[in-house]
Amino acid sequence: MDDSLPRGRTGWAGAAETIIHGWALLGGLILMAVVAMNVLSVLGGIFWKPFPGDFEMTQMGVAVAAFAFLPFCQLTDANVTADIFTARASPRWVAGFRFAASLVAMLFAALLVWRMYLGMMDQREYGYTTTILQVPIWIAFLPILVSLVLLAVAALITFVESGRRAAGGRP
Repeated sequence: MDDSLPRGRTGWAGAAETIIHGWALLGGLILMAVVAMNVLSVLGGIFWKPFPGDFEMTQMGVAVAAFAFLPFCQLTDANVTADIFTARASPRWVAGFRFAASLVAMLFAALLVWRMYLGMMDQREYGYTTTILQVPIWIAFLPILVSLVLLAVAALITFVESGRRAAGGRP
């Protein structure tokens, strides 16, 4: 993580930052709930009755949690990077690369929102459900779509900030 990146944003970017941080925390709580459910299911298999549908809930919960972390990673520059290629580059060049990466992330997020929305509508139309618990699969798409919209917003914020930095201005 780069310490030169802005923290404590103001205005719409600050509001988005707050929402994105809260969304990532919610993803962490979902992941903790999945782990607790799996522990209870394993203990239940040993001592009494296992939790029915734990595999289905694990699939949905981990997917939702993983997508919830994406906007936070974009906003805090915590994505995996190959810094070996930019180790000797000037801060302006690095900002230019971040600018381009933010543009790609924004376009990719928009593409994913579109395609995931269509996928959700197909799942809903066909009435697909999980096998044991009969939970409609399309419901898991809702928080994933929120995550992808937040990813696009986070990419827009980093795009603007990196663009200012690449142009030689302050973020």
